[in-house]
Amino acid sequence: MALRTTLGLLSLVLPALGSKWYPSTPISQLKANANAASHLSKRDADPETLYPAHNISVPIDHFHNETQYEPHTNGTFNLRYWFDASYYAPGGPVIVLESGEDTGDDRLPYLQKGILHQLAQATNGIGVVLEHRYYGQSFPTPDLSTENLRFLTTDQALADTAYFAQNVVFPGLENETLTAPTVPYIAYGGSYAGAFVAFLRVLYPDVYFGAIGSSGVVEAIWDYWNYFQPIVEYGPPTCISNTQKLINVVDNILIGHNDTRLTKQLKSAFGLQNVTYDDDFANVLSSYVGGWQGRNWDPAVDASQSFYQYCGNVSASSLLFNATAQQNRKVQRLLKAGGYANETAELTVPMLNLINYINVTEVQPCAESGQSQDECFSTHNATFYALDDITQSWRSWPYQYCTQWGFLQTGSGFPSTELSLVSRTLTLAYESIICRDAFNISTPADVGAINKYGGFNISYDRLAFLDGEQDPWRPATVHSPAANNRTSTTDEPYILIAGAVHHWDENGLFPNETTANLPPAPVAAAQSAEASFVKQWLTEFKG
Repeated sequence: MALRTTLGLLSLVLPALGSKWYPSTPISQLKANANAASHLSKRDADPETLYPAHNISVPIDHFHNETQYEPHTNGTFNLRYWFDASYYAPGGPVIVLESGEDTGDDRLPYLQKGILHQLAQATNGIGVVLEHRYYGQSFPTPDLSTENLRFLTTDQALADTAYFAQNVVFPGLENETLTAPTVPYIAYGGSYAGAFVAFLRVLYPDVYFGAIGSSGVVEAIWDYWNYFQPIVEYGPPTCISNTQKLINVVDNILIGHNDTRLTKQLKSAFGLQNVTYDDDFANVLSSYVGGWQGRNWDPAVDASQSFYQYCGNVSASSLLFNATAQQNRKVQRLLKAGGYANETAELTVPMLNLINYINVTEVQPCAESGQSQDECFSTHNATFYALDDITQSWRSWPYQYCTQWGFLQTGSGFPSTELSLVSRTLTLAYESIICRDAFNISTPADVGAINKYGGFNISYDRLAFLDGEQDPWRPATVHSPAANNRTSTTDEPYILIAGAVHHWDENGLFPNETTANLPPAPVAAAQSAEASFVKQWLTEFKG
């Protein structure tokens, strides 16, 4: 599919539809993501009108004996949650979907028609969406200064989730005792939240009777160049091969030649001559990659269009845009300078099409916005990173990955024997600019604070793992090639969803939306298995 129109074009969680993904997020995109509104299908009732938000007061600081939280506080804050008791019958479970690194109301469709709805219906349970501290409207502190972010750790958030189960009183059900361990609590999460609920089951087994981690990134990794491995393995071969070669051309010029004049010619060919930093320029060329993680079987949230349109351009054997034909000789010179003199015949057209793709998707929209190219694409701006008032919601997840989780998606981490899928100028130093300038953190994240729960080897009874075969986050899950293979059992399910990407089992359709192919058979089978093993788990509950 060739790109011929301006497009709206991810991190663990996808930003709102219409926003873009880059290996390192430009400041303009941080602003856009912080202000993004959730998007609904026209056919859907707004779940926020169906499920009103509620609050539970929880401690800001659960660990007064740990020095990292000094100065300690006895204060509390409101943690938001939503619930649906439509299917509840006495004796049924409470199923808590942890919202992770996103505002909780973005997860409400799962309560309306996704996995949370399915499990509540199958078990006569109460479905709950629980917001994570420092996201949405659940802020424990008046601002997001580095000092006040000290309470944003996975351990504190896990303690919130346990506290919720032990203390919640659901409005309208005040006469029911619905706290743990009186009733069984089952936790579900996808992505970061998938790892989170796995840790929850290990750390608070007497509170949460079971947990399901979907695409759970249980192994924290500082240099997560592995993100790109599944894309290389499962992506369209011609697209992947041409991309690797063209990125190698860029790197051979930017890194190999280190020639100011040649670098200027390269940037100008792409219309990005006013991008000051070479790494920012190379970062723009990789904006398409997020479309791979954005693939979803659910038409309402599928964001794969950009990836396949990109591939349609760099894989085409003929020139798709006459406007770039005039750059033919310039591109051939750049290919030769980049080490591909013997492949100019094969790579000239893909590079010309890539130039136009970048022009349509990046250069033109930036110009139309009235911003400079640095304002659109740069990650270098210490003044912006210093902003820390409560509206700077972009700070929360970077603080978590800078301090504990890592997952910096570099090109420099690729083995020297392999062609990288993104530029090698995307180094740890570049990807961690936000860590230094926003939080004054200049050392790698303490991934040991996360991996202490078991990493690839995490295991517990009534703890299930489901992962997507083609997920770029699979190398951080229990289905990673680096992890030991397991046998799936009812007690510890271990399911790899064929052809799937990122927590595909979480989405759902209304009955009148299903077709012979939607949900896809592997997804439907996984969801059916989840309902089955959860019901079996509940037969073991003693109360």
